[in-house]
Amino acid sequence: MRKICVVTGTRAEYGLLYWLMKEIDAAVDTELQLLVTGMHLSPEFGQTWKQIEADGFSISQKVDMQLLCDSPAGIVKSMATGMTGFADALTDLSPDIMLVLGDRFEIFSAVSAAMVLRIPVAHIHGGESTEGVIDEPIRHSITKMSQLHFTATDEYRNRVIQMGEQPGSVFNVGAAGMDNIERLDMLDRQAFEEAIGFKLGRRNLMVTFHPVTLENQTAELQFSQLLESLEQLDDTHLIFTKPNADSGGRAIVRMIDEYVFRHPDSAIAFTSMGQIRYLSALKHVDAVVGNSSSGLIEAPSFNIATINIGDRQRGRIKADSVIDCHPQRDSILAAIERLYSDVFQKGLGQVENPYGRAGMAKKVFSVLRHHSLDNILKKYFYDLEVNR
Repeated sequence: MRKICVVTGTRAEYGLLYWLMKEIDAAVDTELQLLVTGMHLSPEFGQTWKQIEADGFSISQKVDMQLLCDSPAGIVKSMATGMTGFADALTDLSPDIMLVLGDRFEIFSAVSAAMVLRIPVAHIHGGESTEGVIDEPIRHSITKMSQLHFTATDEYRNRVIQMGEQPGSVFNVGAAGMDNIERLDMLDRQAFEEAIGFKLGRRNLMVTFHPVTLENQTAELQFSQLLESLEQLDDTHLIFTKPNADSGGRAIVRMIDEYVFRHPDSAIAFTSMGQIRYLSALKHVDAVVGNSSSGLIEAPSFNIATINIGDRQRGRIKADSVIDCHPQRDSILAAIERLYSDVFQKGLGQVENPYGRAGMAKKVFSVLRHHSLDNILKKYFYDLEVNR
C-alpha cells in the first residue's frame, strides 16, 4: 500500500487535483492522505475545506497558516507558521510520496518541510514561467526540491530538464484543468443563471484579477484602471471572482465589493464558485478578463477570448485567443474593442488549446502508482552539455 499525501491550499488548485485524488482514493494499492491548508481553512475565503469533505474526501490533517495579513511580511510569517505545521503533519502521516500542484507560497512551505524530512515530492505544472509574480521563483524552487515532475507541455518539460532534472523523471501529461472540462457536466444558460442567482446580459465577461506580486503596491492602481474600463461598457454583465490570499489581494476584494454594490443589476462577485459553476461560466461568457492562469489554460478550450492584463502571466505559452494589454484604461478598452471585432470573433472557432486534452489524472496516477521510489531522493544533475 503506497501512501500518497496530496497537499491543497486553494479552491482552484483543489479543483485541478480532484480527479487525480479520486484515482488515488479508489485504487486498492494506494492510500490517499489529504493535507489541507491555506485559504481552505480561512473564513474570509469561504472555508472551502467543507466542500472537500462534501465531495466525499476524508481530510487527514489540517495545517492552519494563519492568513491574517496580506502584507509581504505577513505572507512570510504565514509561510513560517505553515512550515512548522507541515513538519508535524508530515511526521505524523509519514507518506511514501507527497504530491503538490503549482507555485504558491503554501506549497513552498510544504515542500520545504518534506525535503528536510526526506519525503519524495511529485510536482505538477513545473517548468512554466510567470515573470510578474513570486510564483516564478517559488515554482522553480519546488522543481529542484521534487523528484518526479509532471508538466503541461513539451516546452515546459524541456525547461525542467534544462534545470538539471533527469529526463526519465519528467513527464508531459497536459494541463490539469483539461480533465474537468471533459468530465464535468456543464450547466446550460438557464441552469447556470439559477445556480449563481444572476441574469446574464447581451454581453458577458468573467473578471479575475490578482496582484502582480513582484511589483511594489500596484494592485490597487491597476485594478482601478480595469474598473474604469468596465464602467465604459454598455449592456455588459460582469462576473467577478475574487483573488487569492496574495500580498495586496484584500484591496482588490474591497474594490470588487464596492463596484458590485454600485452595480447590483449588472455585476456579481464570488469568493469561490466551485468547478462546475466556474467552468459553466466559461461556456456562457464572451471572454475572461484579468490576469488569471485559467484565462490561458482553460478558456481556449471553450473557444472564447482572454484579455490578459499586465505582466502576471508574462512568459506562459498562449493560444491565439489571448489578447495581451497593459494595465491601463485605454489599452484595456482597445483590447475589449478587438475582442468584439468580427475578424477576431470569426477566428475563435479555429483556436487550438496548447495545453492538450483530458487525461492528466490517469497519466499522473500511473506514474505515482508504479514508479520505483528506491533511492529516489539522491538526484544527479542532468547536464545538457554533457548529454548532447
